[in-house]
Order: sequence, then C-alpha cells, then structure tokens
Amino acid sequence: MAQKRDYYEVLGVDKNATEDQIKKAYRTIAIKYHPDRNPGNKEAEEKFKEAAEAYDVLHDPQKRQQYDTFGFNAPGGNGFNPFGGTSMNMDDIFSMFGDIFGGHAGFGGFGGTKRGPQVHRGSDLRLKVRLSLQEIAHGVTKKFKVRKDVACSHCHGTGSEDGSATEKCPTCHGSGVITHTTQSIFGMMQTQGVCPTCDGAGTVIKNKCRQCHGTGIEKGEEVIEIKIPAGVAEGMIVNVPGKGNAGLRNGINGDIQVFVEEEPNDTFIRDDNNLIYNLLLDFPTAALGGDVEIPTIEGTRLKVKMESGTQPGKTLRLRGKGLPAVQGYGRGNGDLVVNVSVYVPKTLTSEEKQAIERFRQSDNFKGDAATKKSIFQKFKNYFS
Repeated sequence: MAQKRDYYEVLGVDKNATEDQIKKAYRTIAIKYHPDRNPGNKEAEEKFKEAAEAYDVLHDPQKRQQYDTFGFNAPGGNGFNPFGGTSMNMDDIFSMFGDIFGGHAGFGGFGGTKRGPQVHRGSDLRLKVRLSLQEIAHGVTKKFKVRKDVACSHCHGTGSEDGSATEKCPTCHGSGVITHTTQSIFGMMQTQGVCPTCDGAGTVIKNKCRQCHGTGIEKGEEVIEIKIPAGVAEGMIVNVPGKGNAGLRNGINGDIQVFVEEEPNDTFIRDDNNLIYNLLLDFPTAALGGDVEIPTIEGTRLKVKMESGTQPGKTLRLRGKGLPAVQGYGRGNGDLVVNVSVYVPKTLTSEEKQAIERFRQSDNFKGDAATKKSIFQKFKNYFS
C-alpha cells in the first residue's frame, strides 16, 4: 500500500492556512480531478479521493488539531479515514462535501437533495455523423471543427480581471441558494432556488474580467477527433465526455453527443449485424453448378461452389462475415447471407431460342411434381 501524503501537501496549502483557503484549495483540486472531467481515469479518481479525505480532516477544527498533534496516528485506531477504515465510495464523498459541490455532485450534473454552492457544468453539444457501411464495419475516427464555449483566454476561465479573490455573495451569504416564503391555504411555505446574483456559486468576483464579464467563458472553436466504434447502427448515440461547452468560471465541461446516420449501400442490405447479398446466378451455372465469387464488406471476394440444380430462392450463410457487434453489446460478427436468384434473359438470339425449344420438350426441364408442390407451398406460406 502506498504511503499517505501529508494532508497539507495534498491540498497545496501551508499549516497556517485559513478555513477559506483550505476550502478554495480543495474545490480547485476536486474540479480538476472530478470524474466528469476524467472518465475512466483511475489515477484522477484516486487523487479526487485523496483530496476529499484531506479536506474532511483539515476543515474540521477538532480533527485538524488531532492531525497537527499526532499526524496519521490519531487516537481511535482508524486514523483519519473518514469512512472508518473502509474504502472510499464516490457517493459517500459527494454526500459529505455538499458545502463544496452542492448536494450530490454526481456524474454528468450537480443536482441533489442538499443545496449549497454549485460547480457549474457546461451544456452538451450534439453532432451528426454519416457513415458508410465500410466505416461501420471497421470503426473510424472523424474530425469535427466545433464552435463552442471555451475558457476565456484573457482570465483563463476564472472570470476575474486580475486574479483578485472572490467574496461571499451578499444575496445568499455564501449558501448558493435563496429561500422564498409564501403564504398559502396550507400556511407558510418555503421554496429554495439558485441565487440569481452568484448563479449558485456562493461567491462573487470583485473585479470581473473585461473580456468575458465574469463568466469565465467565450466563444471559440476546437478541432475534435471522435472515435466511432465498429458496429454502430442508425440512431445510436456516441457520447464523448468533457468535449462540450465549458462550464462557468472553470466549471465542468459538458459532453458531445454524436448521432449516427447510416448511408445506403449498393451491394449489401443490413439486417442487425448480418449482411444480405442478392446473388444473380446465370442459368447454366444454376443448372450445371460451378464456382461464383461473393463480395465481402472487407473488400475481398470469396469463392463459393454452387451445386448443380441450384434453385432460385436458395440461401447460403457465410458465418462471421457480417458486421461486428458494438463493444459491450454482444460478441463476434454477424453472418453474410446470400440469397440466390436465377437470371432469365429478356432477349434471345435465334440460335438461343432454338436451343431452348429443344429443352422445352424434355421432361427434365418441366419440373417434377415434388418440385412444383414445394414452390406452391412457398408461395402459399408467403401470402398467408
């Protein structure tokens, strides 16, 4: 197990730091390593938890005094683990620090039952991407030039003109919310809402940035590479965390939602993860048998042997030659299904007509009773 770092070192403050300085330092670190900004990043998650534990101790006067006296060997057996020796849980962290994030500062938003100063999350953006069947088969990376809200280049997203400190909001007194009391038929009722003066932050900027007017954001552009996984289908949405609009005053970035559209294909018809190919077989090959080539989504051609006497409507299934399943929604590839039709020419030369006339008299070309019955049953089933 890695050795714990000093709590003051974790938050980047000295031992004489005030409660406000500790709170501000923790807020900065928590935003930087918040799960919304670092999806799937285990190192960021550990730093987020480490900062939460340090803040829990240092913002509590009694715990801080014990820590300053005894270090990590505080009386009680569990040291300063705020969860009594158990491993930290994100929900526990969010619920403990409502004074920093405002209730449950969960993934994708900061709503919750407990009100308090809020970290602002930027809005999501929506894009459409039109993909060919070949791109769907292999996956593809697309580049987009996106116009969106970005951190102000002048104040670096702080909203402050000269980096001056913030002060407690005079309207909500730092709570981030205001309470309205109204008289109703049921008596006096109270409702809470986001403070309009500080937008729920609990603090206001003394000297607002002249470029962004204190918002910390401005209009900008960014070229974004978005990886589309193989196997996606029409109507699916690929979510790209943290690439949406910037949040107010260095808040959490929103996401980009990419809506998938699928281009029609001249060769294949898609059926879920299966591909359907309609093979138009010439009559001599259908009658005598022979090799034919079947195209694949990979761009290659497979040689397939057709049996003599192949009938129209026959179906061949080439296992695993279809589209891959989207990662996390199945395994393996679908099949390539080949539907056989037999081509009958519309025009014939006189020699061809004479040859076919000779075949007309042969019982072998008239079809036996079993074949006729089978064809009749297929049509009956189709129209029933």
